Amino acid sequence: MPSIYQQHLDRNPANHAPITPLLFIERTAEVYPQRTAIIHGSLRQSWGETYARCRRLASALSQAGIGVGETVAVMLPNTPPMVEAHFGIPMAGAVLNALNTRLDAETIAFMLDHGEAKAVIVDVEFAATLHKALTLRKSKSPTSWSGTCPSMRSICGRCPCSIAMAGASPGRWPPAPPSMCACAKWKPPRWPKPWPSMA
Repeated sequence: MPSIYQQHLDRNPANHAPITPLLFIERTAEVYPQRTAIIHGSLRQSWGETYARCRRLASALSQAGIGVGETVAVMLPNTPPMVEAHFGIPMAGAVLNALNTRLDAETIAFMLDHGEAKAVIVDVEFAATLHKALTLRKSKSPTSWSGTCPSMRSICGRCPCSIAMAGASPGRWPPAPPSMCACAKWKPPRWPKPWPSMA
């Protein structure tokens, strides 16, 4: 006979709250907004700042038409923009596909096709490789760019928000204006199922 703790205790809002990375950063920013979240060289960024930057990234992606369940590929070194991408992309409801920076263009092209990437964020250091990879893709579906190659276009063309080129300064996205245009108006997406993919 099953234990009393295994009977009539199905998961419900009264006895279960999922701890996802998105809930983690939201709660941490609320409880410890001034505590240091990121240390990178001379940069010290608090949880409150990190959460705000991730929300701006999510907003920029949403305004660019990136929706729930769509893939955003990133080709970034292990710097603050990569941390922000790991939170900001799922905040938009999208799925993160982190590309290995050591791979060649042919392999990256395969990964972009296989993951059905709708957008790509790239550091300037890897822009040439990613540009070549995009020309080698077999898929003809459009992919939005964020980077520095001449054929790339910014995902959020209305303002220089967090989605812009990651390599503008070492380990930082370019600065954003205080208003952030409409990018400050991020709202959590409505996922169609209770267990969405994040990465």
